[in-house]
Amino acid sequence: MVAYSFKAMFAPQVSGLVKRQTVRAERKRHARPSEPIQLYQGMRTIHCRKLVDRDPICNRVRSIEIAISDLMPVAIVSMAIEGIPLHREEIELFCRADGFAPSCVFDFGLKGETARENMGLFWLQNHGVGRFQGVLIEWEPA
Repeated sequence: MVAYSFKAMFAPQVSGLVKRQTVRAERKRHARPSEPIQLYQGMRTIHCRKLVDRDPICNRVRSIEIAISDLMPVAIVSMAIEGIPLHREEIELFCRADGFAPSCVFDFGLKGETARENMGLFWLQNHGVGRFQGVLIEWEPA
């Protein structure tokens, strides 16, 4: 079984099953479709807590590429899933689904007017500029 840890800002959305996806860097083993996954906040700390009692089921794992620049207000220059570029509206919907809607992250210092701006700020702070290649893991409630 595979486990994923989330920052505190995402915990309410993950536990409420509003956020049902995560973007992660490549690693030795990610969840596979039809496999249960465990979702935590603060894994490997004394404050670790499981966010969903019944382990959700991974339903899809896809490649993702995100290009970030500090030269644009939205920071996210482009995004592609499985090599297919997303259009402006699709990027906004993706960022909302990934937990960056302005109403969800305001208390955590992200004050963008759009989910794309918030996700861009988050990525700049945590990953810096450049091209990120990883996986998009999606799940459904058990």
